[in-house]
Amino acid sequence: MPELAKWDSFYVIVGSAAGALIGLQFVVMTLLAEKPPAGAAEAGPAFGNPTIVHFAVALFLSALLHAPWQTITIAAVIWGLSGFGGLAYMMMVVRRMTKQSAYLPVFEDWLFHAVLPGAAYAILALTSFAAFSHERDALFGVGGAALLLLFIGIHNAYDNVAHIVLVLAPKQRQGENKDENKRPDK
Repeated sequence: MPELAKWDSFYVIVGSAAGALIGLQFVVMTLLAEKPPAGAAEAGPAFGNPTIVHFAVALFLSALLHAPWQTITIAAVIWGLSGFGGLAYMMMVVRRMTKQSAYLPVFEDWLFHAVLPGAAYAILALTSFAAFSHERDALFGVGGAALLLLFIGIHNAYDNVAHIVLVLAPKQRQGENKDENKRPDK
């Protein structure tokens, strides 16, 4: 399929970046596992797990559209199902964000953890229908959605780590210092 062949380099770059960033997320999680911040078990499914999912979907789309398909039909059905699955997942993420009490989400959190990922997954779902009559435009939609998920994941990964390092870790250290300064009772 000649139109899809033009996207090879794009998906090699996006897929490689997504795969590398998934690996880095696991390194960060391993480092934090030694001393998890308070509320990590509750906030992780709302704020951490979706980051891995977004990177994984970007990697999956890159692999899917790098495959040597004869026609766009099967690829469009698969990326459409991924879009609908992503929308369902985003509903779960929003529910988790509202139920967790470890962190009060602000506008930026709602934008990057709910609105923008929801838009990316909606684009995937909608472009799957357009692929049969507007193949070139649909491929731009999928490419944009994959890139959006990659950048959302980068933002959210940085935001998660910055929150842990700049907000939670100093609080945890202050708590430890208070415990050290207490006189032991005799």
